[in-house]
Amino acid sequence: MSTPFYVSPQQAMADRAEYARKGIARGRSVVVLQYNDGVVFVAENPSRALHKVSEIYDRIAFAAVGKYNEFENLRIGGVRYADLRGYTYDRDDVTARGLANVYAQTLGTIFSSAGEKPYEVELIVAEVGAAPEDDQIYRLPHDGSIVDEHGSVAVGGNADQISSYLDQRHRDGMTLSEALKLAVESLARDTNGSERTLTAEQLEVAVLDRKRPQQRKFKRLLGRQLQRLLDEGSGSAESSEGSEGSEGSEEE
Repeated sequence: MSTPFYVSPQQAMADRAEYARKGIARGRSVVVLQYNDGVVFVAENPSRALHKVSEIYDRIAFAAVGKYNEFENLRIGGVRYADLRGYTYDRDDVTARGLANVYAQTLGTIFSSAGEKPYEVELIVAEVGAAPEDDQIYRLPHDGSIVDEHGSVAVGGNADQISSYLDQRHRDGMTLSEALKLAVESLARDTNGSERTLTAEQLEVAVLDRKRPQQRKFKRLLGRQLQRLLDEGSGSAESSEGSEGSEGSEEE
């Protein structure tokens, strides 16, 4: 009689985590940054049919990387939860924190279940507040844990390097064009240190704009509007470099 094969619970969970991380690492990254009037989402995504960034409710948006069919199921579930809670109680009762807790329970249950494979997804749930200090950004890894983020956050294949780049350069009070330029620069950096050029056609960009008069604060940036913001960001960077150079020459 053969001895049954035994794997310790610790090893089994480590193997499941490694499986999920490898699946997530194959996806293109998404970055989320706070700016003076809200929160901007930027993803490298040439597809116009399969969105990585979507609206959940009035002031709440969702971004994800990994397997599309898995995070799309989670997005639909989040929309249903928000609609039901807002209809049953009040629209103000739908919060990013509550939605993040629902996603955490779902991802945690799937990750710890031996009967199915873990989801190969990583999520960001963000809510724009009346003021910058009221904004909320939550990152949810594959295991269902919740990380409360501030300022900027990145998920996906090159997230560690991108996060380090953002942490060094992101600041409070950035304009939308400045935040967008920083996000695109961070996404364009390869693991080997080289830089690529990302065009508007390769990007999926959306904002939660706190100054938007409508109750729904989510808005996609497309076409000429996106290109204009990208050009503004490049122009402001060039002008600041030029002014720094002129100041240096005067001091000499």
